[in-house]
Amino acid sequence: MTATAVPTTTTNDSFLRFAMRLDAICTGLGGVALAAAAAPLSSYTGLPLAAEYGLAAFFVVYGVTVFTLSRRDSVRAPGTWVIAANLLFTLASVAAVLTGLWSPTTAGVVFLLAGGVYTLVMADLQYIGLRRMR
Repeated sequence: MTATAVPTTTTNDSFLRFAMRLDAICTGLGGVALAAAAAPLSSYTGLPLAAEYGLAAFFVVYGVTVFTLSRRDSVRAPGTWVIAANLLFTLASVAAVLTGLWSPTTAGVVFLLAGGVYTLVMADLQYIGLRRMR
């Protein structure tokens, strides 16, 4: 007689994994789009071209990293770090606007604040997923 083992434990981390993957895909694709449109956007937003390319590269690397972290067996610790990173980016976006860093145009201010709102929403979704695990 042959017995097959069927896992009996279930995890409740699916919403956190979903939120991390959503963040990773949107951020990564946003980075690719920003890299493709950096030159025209730079004159429109008032942000330096080097800053736009730097942000684009960061977004792509961040997206790949977060997606990789979302595939780990345990996502509690990586999820916490991703939430912290999103909150830090939100604060950095607001600080960049308030300090006048790069002297952005109105469109640049909207662009920076939209990035801050996006990361705040992602942090909130990920926090909800983390809370569901407890």
